[in-house]
Order: sequence, then C-alpha cells, then structure tokens
Amino acid sequence: MAISHQRNSPIREKLLAYGQQWIDDDDIAAVVEVLRGDYITQGPKIHEFEQKIASYVGAKYAVAFCNGTAALHGACYTAGIEAGDEVITSPLTFLASSNCVLYQGGTPVFADINPNTYNIDPDEIAGKITELTKAIIAVDFAGQPAEMDRIQMLAKEHNLIVIEDAAHSLGASFGKRKVGTLADMTMFSFHPVKHITTGEGGMIVTNREDLYKKLLLFRSHGVTKDPDRMVKDDGPWYYEMHELGYNYRMTDLQAALGISQMTKLENFVQRRREIAAQYNEAFSKLEGLVVPFQHPEAESSWHLYMLRWLPERFTVDRRQIFQALQAENIGVHVHYIPVYLQPYYQRLGYEGGLCPKAEEYYESAITLPLFPKMSLQDVEDVINGVLKIHSRFKIAL
Repeated sequence: MAISHQRNSPIREKLLAYGQQWIDDDDIAAVVEVLRGDYITQGPKIHEFEQKIASYVGAKYAVAFCNGTAALHGACYTAGIEAGDEVITSPLTFLASSNCVLYQGGTPVFADINPNTYNIDPDEIAGKITELTKAIIAVDFAGQPAEMDRIQMLAKEHNLIVIEDAAHSLGASFGKRKVGTLADMTMFSFHPVKHITTGEGGMIVTNREDLYKKLLLFRSHGVTKDPDRMVKDDGPWYYEMHELGYNYRMTDLQAALGISQMTKLENFVQRRREIAAQYNEAFSKLEGLVVPFQHPEAESSWHLYMLRWLPERFTVDRRQIFQALQAENIGVHVHYIPVYLQPYYQRLGYEGGLCPKAEEYYESAITLPLFPKMSLQDVEDVINGVLKIHSRFKIAL
C-alpha cells in the first residue's frame, strides 16, 4: 500500500541512517575462515591487508592500526611532534585530527577553510606558519581531497611534514593521483560508515622507509624482533623495546574483513558518486540551498553529502529544519562542530571567531544520508523529504 505524502505524514515509515556498512556473505565467510584458523589476533591477514591498501593507492608501505585515531597518533609520533611544536590543521573535522597533536604534547593551530570546498585553505595555512610549526595535517573533508599540491609547496618551503587525514577519501584522487601518494603520511579509516569497514580500524600509508619503521614500532609497544635492529640477540625468543610505543595493533579478524571489503571498494565509491549526482541534480536549482562544490582537480569519493540551508532564506532556523527532516525519518546529521568550540579546547584558551568561514559553514550545514546500500527508493525518499521541507519553510520571493 502506497504511503500518503500529506503534510503531516512522514515520507518514510522507518528511519534511514545517514551512513551504514554493507556486509555480505563473502565478508562473513572471510571472517569465519580466520576464526577457524590458527590466528585471530596477530597473523598473516594483517600484512595481506596492508599490501592490498598500499597497492591500491600506489604507496610503498602501509601500517595497520586498531582505529583511525590511533593511526593519526602514530603519524604525529613518527613526525616527531613534541611539546613546543605547532601543527596546523582544519577546524572542520572530527576531534581526532587535532587531538593527535595534543597526545604528543604539541599545539594544534587551526587555519580557516575555503568556503567553497570546505577544506583547509592553503592561503590560511601560509598565514599561520611560524618558527614553531612542525607539520600540517590536511583533512579531506567529506571525501574531497584538500589542495595537496599547494600544501606540499608550503611544506617544502618551510621544511614541514605533511600528514593527510584521508579518513573520508579512500578511492579519491587529486590531479590524477590517488589519495595515499600526496603526503608524507596518509591516514585511512575503516569505521563502518566509511568506504570499506573492518569494524574499527585505520591505516597509515607512506613512501618513506624511515617513517614506516617508526610506525611499526609505535603500534606495537615499541618492540622489535628484527635482528638487524636489535642491540643483541639472546636467542629465538628475544625481543627488544626501542621506543615507548602503544598496543595499537589491528587483528586478523579485522584484516580479513578489510581484504574482502576491498574487492567491492570501486563499486562502493561509484555508487556514492551516483547518489551524490542525483542529489546535486535535485537540489542545485532550489532557492536557499547550496550543494557541495567540487575542486576541478579533485575527484571525490563522497563519504558525506552536506546541504547548506542559508538561514536568511527560510522561516525557521537550522535546528527546526533538521528536526523536520528527522520527522520524515530521514537520518540527517551535522559534520562538524568546529573543533576549537568544544569545551575542552575552550579551556585550553581557544576562542570562538577563530575561523569565521568554518563557523559560518557549521551554522547552515546538514548532512544527508549517503551510503552504497541505499536503494533507489531510499534516494528518492531523501530527495522528496528535502523538497517537502524546503517547500514548507522557504521564504517566498
């Protein structure tokens, strides 16, 4: 029976999440195979998964971690961040992109965004560089790569390490080069709402052997069993702790799921692009709405789709629009609250108004559902829900 789309009747009967994993029988079988084998923690699947990711993006080395935050921590450690160092990053990101600097005793410095792409603006980065700056963490917001060519030019000029937070952008490219080859170290996340999932998981890829070796130590207690690196060798049981590392290791269970998911990555990314194109077509000519802008050199992998509702064009505020979409059972979200507005960062001395373009974006953005498992009807429901709310609250010209 068809659902009546009267004003007070929701578009959908059940809530549609903003993001969701897609696990099939092959994924389940891959994990079960590991459960029936000899290794469920540290085994051969981890290295196999690392090689899959490295080969896909075109990097020489990959190091898997238990989650993306741990991977970012590893990147900051490996970059040599310590007390007194400044690291420039975007305020428009999840907390981990700057928390990883704090873990090392460094100071996050927030540079404002490009108001079109929502990525960190290289011109803003240039204005924040001081003699204390050690690194740049560029965030590929929503799947669109940051302007890595300009960022790398700045880094070379000032002898800085570049870490690309590519939690959103596996499968994306910039200037014909895949994300994973554009920075000194690149972090990918495998959380369930990302392009592929390992449940929780993260990875750093790099082309530098020195960084690779430090990452390996960091994720596993600072311990090595490599005879070429040990001070002495007491026997086949012997190991040495060379650094103060952490237990940030991925398991074979996670890696097996990741290996299986990688066989579907290209299809997942293509489906995301198709949905984003449908949204753009449906919303681009609606008064008061701003669809995402794509940099001409970037090919996004569309982790998120943000629709901006310009407040001066509607009779209600963003909160009411958000709640109205939820009432239609459209699982909207907001990405992100500028990091420095968080109470913890406020206690560190950061103040509102630091990055006005990021704050202006935050006041008007709503994230729509976008994930490969969405059906044609799901996409149509989201479009119809937005059209319904837009029509209800827009200010007539």
